[in-house]
Amino acid sequence: MNAVAVLDCEDVAWFRDGPSLAAAARGAAAALARRIGLDAHRAAEVALAVTEAATNVQRHADDGALLLRVLRDADQAAVEFLTVDSGPGMADVASALADGTSSGGTLGIGMGAVARLADAFDVHSLPGRGTVMAAQFWNRDADGRAPARMSAVSGVTRPISGELSCGDAWATRVLDASALLVMVCDGLGHGPMAERASAAAVQAFHATPAHDPEGVVMAVHRALNGTRGGAVAVACVDMAAARVTYCGIGNISGFLIGHDTRKALLSAPGIAGSQMRRLRTFEEGLPPGGALVMHSDGLTERWQPAALPGLLQHAPAVMAGQLLREAGTRRDDAGVVVVKNMW
Repeated sequence: MNAVAVLDCEDVAWFRDGPSLAAAARGAAAALARRIGLDAHRAAEVALAVTEAATNVQRHADDGALLLRVLRDADQAAVEFLTVDSGPGMADVASALADGTSSGGTLGIGMGAVARLADAFDVHSLPGRGTVMAAQFWNRDADGRAPARMSAVSGVTRPISGELSCGDAWATRVLDASALLVMVCDGLGHGPMAERASAAAVQAFHATPAHDPEGVVMAVHRALNGTRGGAVAVACVDMAAARVTYCGIGNISGFLIGHDTRKALLSAPGIAGSQMRRLRTFEEGLPPGGALVMHSDGLTERWQPAALPGLLQHAPAVMAGQLLREAGTRRDDAGVVVVKNMW
């Protein structure tokens, strides 16, 4: 049995579709790569790949955006970017990844070259609906190799339209070689005060010695006293036992999904930090080949796995991005986390 692999993840900025998308994303990506310690050559490759991806979004996608962020393991950091758009999608992803294929007006290196520049690359496209692409860039050794670093959990957050601060947050904590804790917090409302509440929840999540979801939720509840509070849910995923235990308060949605199935995980009503009834912990078996999805009410619950063919074949970051594209609203902060490939 392989040990749980988890990368720390920090969202840096969203870049929205518009005339300056490619230039803004390129400059921010190059600066970020240098700041986290990527060498000059690798930083230039990051800038090149981000420019190609952003230009494709700018020229050919509907309602596209690029998310730039940092990944970290125990030894070093990497740049990751995601592109998310609402169409037109690709009927033949393999053809789009072929050498020599490039959209008109781009740098001409093509999506296949972006994939080769990246140390991890994944794309999921639904014709007529939209595409999500993710790429990671780590420092490479003298032979041009970078160790594979695939995370079992990833998520995406996005602030309400018009805001830079996001009141949704997620965090994860490895318990042992086969188990981890995952939390999603939705700070009440939106803006800086909601962000402050979710930051307090993340700090409490990492600081508490509790290993059970109910104990962690109680610790977060105490930490949010004095903030505006929020909705919180915590799951413990045990790979060895193929079980998940789940406890939540407020309107965080939790689902165990298979290729065409979805089972809801329930939370108690209330507001962490303010009003809390008696908590309940639920335990369920993990669906073989499935995933755990947790999200705030910045995503509707109308999505269904069967309507997203091929989703479970993809990395958690791409799955989270596709769910955000499919079900996210612009009238609230949004956050979604996916755990998979652990059982």
